[in-house]
Amino acid sequence: MKRFYITTALPYVNAEPHIGFALEIVQADIIARYHKLLGEEVIFNTGTDEHGLKVYLKAREEGKDIQEYVDENAAKFVKLKEVLNLDFTNFIRTTEPHHIAAAQEFWRQCDKNGDIYKKNYRVKYCVGCELEKTESELVDGKCPIHPNLELEFIDEENYFFRFSKYQKPLLELYEKYPDFVVPAHRLTEIRNFVASGLQDFSVSRLKSKMPWGVPVPGDESQIMYVWFDALVNYVSTLGWPENEKNFGDFWGTKEKPNALQIAGKDNLRQQSAMWQAMLLSAGLPPSRRIIIHGFITSDGQKMSKSLGKVVNPYEIVEKYGTDALRFFLAHDISPFEDSDFSREKFKESYNANLANGIGNLAARVMKLAEDNLEKSVRPDTTELPSEYEEAMEKFEFNRATVYILSRVRAVDQKINKKEPFRLVKTDPGTGKTLIVELAKELYFIARLLEPFIPNTSAKIKEAVIANKKPENLFPRLK
Repeated sequence: MKRFYITTALPYVNAEPHIGFALEIVQADIIARYHKLLGEEVIFNTGTDEHGLKVYLKAREEGKDIQEYVDENAAKFVKLKEVLNLDFTNFIRTTEPHHIAAAQEFWRQCDKNGDIYKKNYRVKYCVGCELEKTESELVDGKCPIHPNLELEFIDEENYFFRFSKYQKPLLELYEKYPDFVVPAHRLTEIRNFVASGLQDFSVSRLKSKMPWGVPVPGDESQIMYVWFDALVNYVSTLGWPENEKNFGDFWGTKEKPNALQIAGKDNLRQQSAMWQAMLLSAGLPPSRRIIIHGFITSDGQKMSKSLGKVVNPYEIVEKYGTDALRFFLAHDISPFEDSDFSREKFKESYNANLANGIGNLAARVMKLAEDNLEKSVRPDTTELPSEYEEAMEKFEFNRATVYILSRVRAVDQKINKKEPFRLVKTDPGTGKTLIVELAKELYFIARLLEPFIPNTSAKIKEAVIANKKPENLFPRLK
């Protein structure tokens, strides 16, 4: 059986989940479910990033014990499995003992290869990004992604990673895999960044100033920089370094890498350059492909926990249902570019595509079947349409859902044109044959919907097999 591995980036636990991360994890879930539809064995990893300065500061601000704080907030991300109907197999927390041990072993491997050294440095640092910032990256002296946060000034002795050593290997990696970063313009962006020259980056912090993190092996005065620690989760979740077989089966080999990662555009550098250099340093295979999605905006501004401008996915689901939100994120949000969210746009899409589209078709077809067929329909095809497969392989979820809706409209038009409700009275044999065709097509549409709205897909398929009109799947919104 072919094996498939996908991982999201890990969100910080300094605030509740918002719709920006819901987009990422739903996109990953759609991809994972699609590969299961293809009959593959899938590991879908997600989790929580629980170290770092902003998590530490937030816990102090709330006057809570740091471990208690991260436990409390990690539980809110675990709950997304139920709220968004996610099918992830692994949920990793970076405070877990195995992950900590794996991060330390990863450090040792990089150190053994001469890529970690100590030096004094002074730098401007954005707590929101958990990244160092050069003057050229700032706008009016502020981080453009977190303009409300004051930059920190770090002046201390830390360990550094020899990022500069990996300029050529990274460029060779991008050359070898022209689809290494999707979409293509993000690959161009990171290639240009690497080609312009790489600066070694700090991979530790003084424990006396920031005590919350993974201890540096052999130096208890330092803790690992949060990005170095957190990125290792992608391999520690597979049992690395102990479980070499599971790691090789799913992460892949140097000759045939297999791992797919998904992250936001503010993670491009970390995922497609820093992490890849770290893997090369540790002697591990690179990732195979990285999908970079845009931001969900509100009035053109990025939704951000630090800006206090967020939409809570729990509230949307409670009011409209899980599949309504999942379908909107797939159909109405660009898979790669920024997209604006508004409740008006959400309701408009819901009524047009779900209430009047998929839900109405299921009711029409199954009412005909229930009233006129003596036995239920058995679907006779499992082959996926090439147009659908092509869109899914390119992660163009909006194009895939547009294709599905075109089939919904085609069935509606067929009913309107051939009028099976009349035909079954004047020519019962022909009328029933037509209704069987309609029910089979409805089942097939439900199968195509499975990665996107699995609950609704299951209800439609159950209705076809039971030869019974389903409940009102999507009540129209006023």
